[in-house]
This record gives sequence, structure tokens and C-alpha cells, in this order.
Amino acid sequence: MSCCAAGTEGALDAERAAHDLPPTDELWIASRTLDGGLRQTDLAVPGVHCGACIVSIEKALNALPEVHHARVNLSTRRVSCVWREEIDGVRTDPTRIVRTIEDAGYESHLFSAAEEAGDSEQKALIKALAVAGFAAMNIMLLSVSVWSGAEAATRDLFHWISAMIAGPTLIYSGRTFYSSAFRALSRGRMNMDVPIALAITLSYIMSLYETIHHGERAYFDAGVSLLFFLLIGRTLDHIMRDRARSAITGLARLSPRGATVLTEGGGQEYRKADELKAGDRLLIAAGERIPVDALILNGSSDIDLSIVNGESTPVTAGPGRLLQAGTLNLTGALTVEATAAVKDSFIAEVMRLMEAAEGGKARYRRIADRAAEIYAPAVHLLALAAFLFWGLYDGDWRHAITIAIAVLIITCPCALGLAVPVVQVVAAGRLFASGIMVKDGSAMERLAEADTVLFDKTGTLTLGKPRLINRGEVDQAALEAAAGLAAYSRHPLSLTLKDAAAGDANRFSDVQEIAGSGVEGRDGTGVWRLGNRAFALEGSELADDDNSTGTETVLSRNGQMVAVFRFEDQPRRDAQAAIARLTARGFKTGILSGDREAAVAGLAARLGIRFWRSGLTPKGKVDEIAAAAEHQHHVLMVGDGINDAPALARAHVSMAPATASDVGRQAADFVFLHESLSAVILAIEVSRRSGRLIRQNFAMAVGYNVVFVPLALAGFASPLVAAVAMSSSSIIVVLNALRLSLGGKKNLLDNTNPASTFTMAPAE
Repeated sequence: MSCCAAGTEGALDAERAAHDLPPTDELWIASRTLDGGLRQTDLAVPGVHCGACIVSIEKALNALPEVHHARVNLSTRRVSCVWREEIDGVRTDPTRIVRTIEDAGYESHLFSAAEEAGDSEQKALIKALAVAGFAAMNIMLLSVSVWSGAEAATRDLFHWISAMIAGPTLIYSGRTFYSSAFRALSRGRMNMDVPIALAITLSYIMSLYETIHHGERAYFDAGVSLLFFLLIGRTLDHIMRDRARSAITGLARLSPRGATVLTEGGGQEYRKADELKAGDRLLIAAGERIPVDALILNGSSDIDLSIVNGESTPVTAGPGRLLQAGTLNLTGALTVEATAAVKDSFIAEVMRLMEAAEGGKARYRRIADRAAEIYAPAVHLLALAAFLFWGLYDGDWRHAITIAIAVLIITCPCALGLAVPVVQVVAAGRLFASGIMVKDGSAMERLAEADTVLFDKTGTLTLGKPRLINRGEVDQAALEAAAGLAAYSRHPLSLTLKDAAAGDANRFSDVQEIAGSGVEGRDGTGVWRLGNRAFALEGSELADDDNSTGTETVLSRNGQMVAVFRFEDQPRRDAQAAIARLTARGFKTGILSGDREAAVAGLAARLGIRFWRSGLTPKGKVDEIAAAAEHQHHVLMVGDGINDAPALARAHVSMAPATASDVGRQAADFVFLHESLSAVILAIEVSRRSGRLIRQNFAMAVGYNVVFVPLALAGFASPLVAAVAMSSSSIIVVLNALRLSLGGKKNLLDNTNPASTFTMAPAE
């Protein structure tokens, strides 16, 4: 290494130490390889909270020559940066990405989807809100006495008490805005928190000046009330976004933390999941999940593939079968060979699909966020212009600063900031009372735009519980024998048989469950078997009826068929009525399922659904939704399984039943607690009415500024009047939102315009 190179490397190491940055190799290893000489690094950026933050970070990163593109996800507070491995033959140093984010005013660190750090910011916001609310109430009580005509000494005393309450409150509760404004200003830029911090500070300084000089007016109540209302909006917004971030963490928890590796010397060694690599031989015991994509080398077992295809019925897997990460080994021990590392396995791919979809949702930013870039400079210029004009006009600079403070206060975006979250909270309460939980506040805006509803089959249109459909065709003695054998198994079909009759489990001896096949037992008449045809009929080539819309299991004695039990997943009680109501309102409906073609086609025909797709993987469902979006359809996806999570995240909006998997519930925007699918229609009704109220709130917020800003500029509004006007606009917005809870049950859908023809042809 040359002296120059050594000096450069030493300087770089010193810079890393000074900035407390992770070493290049750590960032390089943590990144993911993409095609075309590209890599992707994911970083957590906790300080992102508005549209201006997104613009600042993306603009700074995209200006780097090595960055191909960068995207900020507001919900997950994550930056995904795709960068080139080399530029002009020189290897890229990924620490430049971290430094660039830091130079933009934001701290960052390597993102780990499995990290479970508590949300300290939410707790801090709630505490700050409580302190500001308590202080505002007390200062308002003192202000009422002043307004009522308190004499000079009493007035000064109340002003000093208000000052002592307001000072610590502004420092403690206002630190969220102060720290954000300081970071922005220290990097030579503006954000929405700068005028807020300035208005709060100036109002306190001006009030303190008036108090010291025995002035009649002080504006401590204005500053603290302003802070209180701003914190309401910030806290509600944070809570809504936090709910949207939980799906990815939940999916990461589903991945095993490690596995037992068979070493070359014949020994066993436990390794963490991120230490596993392609080619490792793993021992998977019954009841364990597969940690990485792997190929079965030895053993046979029933595998729960619900994470992949959403179907509750396990499948038999033996040597040569490829298993995806996250699938559950139910009955037998397996020896498998890893075919990919954790970051390239099935669960990681599902997580990336969800993250990409979340990034798309970030485009639905509030109007206030989209105006963030122009809001701060516009407000400052307006206040500065008012200050200079009045100072030069009448030479009273004290009067001029009072008008400037009034302009800053009156233009604070309280009503604009509350316009959306307060409606979302009221609507969420209304839906919760009807058994529907809202996971993402902005989802109601998107649900109001939906024109297409796509359903998963098992667990969504159906209950996910097998039902014996040919009981009347089976001899009672055979049913009791099957129930007796079924008592020794935990297979879903066995549980259904056990509940169907009072079987005597004690009649059988030498009972054993053969993984992936069924249950075998003996009595005085011979050997009984309950399971698939090949097992029960001792190698018979008779196969399941692929054209059957259900599932079957066979009971045999001494290799001869005794009975065939057929099962069908039971549709939700009002599924057909719900589909009919959606169709009557102009919605296009369809089924996206990982189940067999015959089962999906049969259910579609029964419910009156023309469009359906069967045998779909999670990516296949995402592709179908993407195809609908390309034809300008706004898709509502209703699903329940882990395999549905990417589709739920990719859809314009999504819902899941409470019986869904944890990851399915977390990925969905809405979760309905009752069995009825009428929840889908009710959610649409409430969301559309919410949309109208939000638009009304925005109109009132804009109208407030149109009326009161000119009054403040003209000197007709003191800081106190400005604070009252600002607070009044916020209260009006809140009261308008509360109308949603007063609508009774008359929340019928408006006459909707029929959706355009669904361009994907029905399956034949």
C-alpha cells in the first residue's frame, strides 16, 4: 500500500470513529446482492416523521453518484438504498450513505427486522401531550381571571405563575419540535417544525417581556395551547403509522432463530439462522419450522404449508421435496440441505414484497405533508414581511413583533394537521364498535377509492375448518371406527372425524401414526388404517379425485376399503349475500387462492364469482393484484394467511379476519372480529363518509387561513386572538369529525359509479 493510500485509509478510519459509523465490511456484508452489479442496504432512520423528511433524505442520497436509487418508507421509518458496487473500477464505500443521511440531519443504523426495541418516541409524545394539556388547563384558568379584570398586582402575580408553568412545559413538551427544527437549521434547511418552534419561543419571550414590564397582556396561554394541539396531531399520526410497521417485525419473529447443523465429522452443532449457508445439512425435528429454503435428504413428514399457499390441510413430504423457509414440520424428523441463506429465503422474499408495497403506500401522504417544502418558508416570509412593514410604517417595533407573532401563531397548521387523524380516530372507534379494527389510518382514504374486491379462499370466504359432507353415506360402525383411530392423531381431518362420532379409541392396540400417511391400529378383526389412499389401501394406485371440490381420507381393514370420508371447507354463513351486495354496488369480485383448481372453481360457482385464480404462490397473488392495478383498478384484498401477507401489503387497501395468522393480521389495514363478511361493506361505508368529512375539514382549515391571516397581517388579531382563532379552528375540525359517531346505523353506501369492466378474463 502506498503512503497516500495508507494516509487515506487512516483518515477514513478516523472519520468513521468520529462519526461512530459501522465499518465498511459490516455494511457490505449486511447489504443484499442484486442483478447488474447493484447492492441494497436497508437502514433504520427513526427521525423521519413527515414529507419534508422524506424529500430531504431521498434528494441527498440520489445525488450520490454511486446510488442507483433510494426510497424512504415513512411507515417503517426505513431507507432502502440501491447502490453500485463499483464506479470506474473503484469499489464503493457504503459508509458514504450513512454519512450523507447524517449530513441531512438524521441518525441512522443498520436495519434489523427482528429487533424488538420499544417505541420510546411514542411514549415520549404521550408524556409530552399530557404535560402540555395539564399546563394549558391551569394557565387558561389563570387567564380567565386576568380577562375578568384582575387588578395590576393580581394580574402580575397570575402572569408570573403562568410564566413559571409555561417555561418548563415548553422546554419539556416542545422538545420534539425544537430538536427537529434545530437539526434542520443546522443543516441549512427548513421544515414544518421551524415556524412552530419560532412561534412558541417568540410568544413566550414576548409574554415574559410584558410580564416584567407590568403589561396588561401576556400570551402564555396562547403558546401552551398551541403546543398542546400540535402534539395531539403529532401523537395521533405516530400511533397510526406505528400500527402499520408491526407486520414485518411479526413475520421476522416467525423465522426460527437457528437450527441444528450436522457437521462433516458426524456431530451436531447449533447455529444462528444468519450463520446458515447453502449446502449446510440441518436436522429438523417434529414441531420445528424450516429456517431456510431447503431440500429434504432423509425422512418423511406432514408439512404445514399454510405460510406458502394458505391451506390448512398438511401435505406429505419426503426426500427430494423443496421446502420454503417458515413452513412447519408437523410429525416426523427430517434431514434437509439448505439451498439458500436466510436473506435469500422465502420469508425474506415475503418481507421484501411487503416492504416494497409499504413504500408504495407512502405516496399517499397528507396534503399537509405534500405542502411541507413550501409551507415553512412561506410562513416565515409572511411573518417577516408583516414585521418589516409595520415597523417601518409606524415605527413601533414592539407592535410590529406582536403582529409577526400573531401571524406565526395563526398560520400554525393545527387544523390542517388534525383534519385527517381526528376523522380517522373517530372512524376507527365507530368501526371498532362494529367489530372492525383499523390498523392504518390512511387506509380509510384508500378503501373509499376501491372498486375491486379480491378474496383469499381458505379462512376468508370459508372458515378454514374441514366439514364432513358425506356422513349420511357412511355406515355408522365405520364412522365410529374411524373416530376411534382419529383420536390418536392431531391432523385437522382426524379432529373433524373425532368430533363427528363417539368412537372407542381403546378398541385399538399397537396404534402408530405414520408421518405423511395416516394412522394404523389393530383390533380382533385385523389391521385398520385411516389416511390417504396409497397408505390405507396398501400401495393401491387409486388416487384422490382431482375433480372433487373437497378433500378425502380413507378407512381400510386388512387393505380393503371400508369407507371414504369427504370433507369440504365450510363457507362463511353470509359469504354469498356479501358478494351479491358488493356486486350490486358496482364492485368487481374475485378469488385468489393457493388451493386446487376444482376446489376454487366450485366455491366460485357457489358464491356467484366469475373471476378466480387457483394454485397461486404469494408472488402470484401479488402479480395478479399488480395486473389489476395496471388496468386502473383499486383493489381491496381480503385474506388471512401468512401467504397472503405480501398481497395484503401490495393491494390498494386490505382486510383480514381475526382468525388470520399474526402476520396476516398485521399486514392488513383492517381486521374484522366477527364471522360475517358484511364487515367489508360496513368498512367501505364508514370510509367513504370519512373521506367526505376529511375533505370538509381541509376546506374549513383553508377557509380559516383565508379569513384570519389577512386580519393578523392587518394588525386586528393579537397573539391571544390568534391563539383563540387557531384553537377554534381545531375544535371545529374535531366537532365536524365527531359527526361520524352520530350517524347511527344509517351509513348506507352512496350510489357508486359502476367500476370499469374487469379486464382479467374469468378462468375457464
